[in-house]
Amino acid sequence: MSNQQTRKRPSLTTWILISLVAGIVVGLLISAVSPEGSPFDQYVTEGLFYVLGQWFIRLMQMLVIPLVFCSIVCGAAAMADPKLLGKVGIGTLLMYIITTALAVLIAIGLAQLVAPGVGLDLASVIMADTTTASTEVSMAETLINIIPTNIIEAMNNGAMLQIIFFALILGFVLGRLGSKVETVNRFFEQFNTVMMTMIDIMLKVAPIGIFCLIARTFANLGITGMMPMLKFILTVYGGLFIQLFIVYAIIFVLFTRLNPFRFLRKMLPVILFAFSTSSSNATIPLNLETLERKCGVDEKVASFTIPLGATINMSGTAIMQGVAVVFVAQAFGIDLSTSALMTVVITAVTAAIGTAGVPGVGTIMLAMVFESVGLPAAGIAMIMGVDRILDMGRTAVNVTGDAVVTMCMASLTKTLDRNVFQSRNEDLIEEPAKAPSE
Repeated sequence: MSNQQTRKRPSLTTWILISLVAGIVVGLLISAVSPEGSPFDQYVTEGLFYVLGQWFIRLMQMLVIPLVFCSIVCGAAAMADPKLLGKVGIGTLLMYIITTALAVLIAIGLAQLVAPGVGLDLASVIMADTTTASTEVSMAETLINIIPTNIIEAMNNGAMLQIIFFALILGFVLGRLGSKVETVNRFFEQFNTVMMTMIDIMLKVAPIGIFCLIARTFANLGITGMMPMLKFILTVYGGLFIQLFIVYAIIFVLFTRLNPFRFLRKMLPVILFAFSTSSSNATIPLNLETLERKCGVDEKVASFTIPLGATINMSGTAIMQGVAVVFVAQAFGIDLSTSALMTVVITAVTAAIGTAGVPGVGTIMLAMVFESVGLPAAGIAMIMGVDRILDMGRTAVNVTGDAVVTMCMASLTKTLDRNVFQSRNEDLIEEPAKAPSE
């Protein structure tokens, strides 16, 4: 009996890491031995791997809207005090804006130092200017669109800011009514428990989905596809590394007075999951569960800050945009003034507010940043070729930033259970969530 207890099964963290490494190795092998368009490529890479990977992404995304809606309603109902709600809301928004601005500044400084575009003549690589669909949305329109005209339509379209807005109002009203709507409150609490249990079940197949996603990515790209842009890729990942291990670590220590490395150990499954899926939204369930169960964050804080962060906190994306601006300017021989670089910072932060947490959107928003300083949109064509590799890293940083801000807000509002954080429970969920009454 004691041997069975001491012989622990590999944790979810271990399985995710194994599937990630295996996916990279298998993908590169396929790229080397199986030409594009071959039967193996058609039926395995673009068939089996693509279908299983997309099934997994869809399973997680299927849970996002109901989980976010219910968790925010429950959190806002428990946080019925308007002062507390305002403190968390304003504090969260300010921290997301500040960390994103810092990310762009770091990216621009690092890119100026490394000079990834010097010596690369993009004008000779890209024959004609590439037209990019205009996706610019004014700040006024973004603010207006926060309020939904039809909440069902907002849920159908995945309009996260509108869903968050409606859920906050509903939760706040439920909290004010108290015992008069106890049945409704209990429904949302129980439904939230059901959703968390479904997440536990879905995570059992995470290693399979992650393996398929990563294997297909590296099979399609291969080593040869990355070589011309290798210096640019390494510069972006250098900026992501600084943001993750220096900027976030300093902010974490200043606000929580806790060990940032213990925090990163607990967050490792979330970081790997975000890296593999390249989707902030798909990572919301796992991020919430990790912060509440393993880090001691109160549900009413996490349920507000994490969904909001998945929508507007794009510090990782901002790093890519900052490096890309300097890279393309250097490659085209364009000198950017200090005022132009400051315009990049302001535009990137503004663009982040309207960026949805789904794969690939960062490249679309890059067109807005390029336009703000007069860079040719043709430069985006080169970046798009390696965007999937960049998307994985920046999503991991985005999601970690959401968690850092959540920990800071929980500490500021004194809703952080430090005993839970200090406990040695880095491994992720090994069994379905149990009801609180157990």
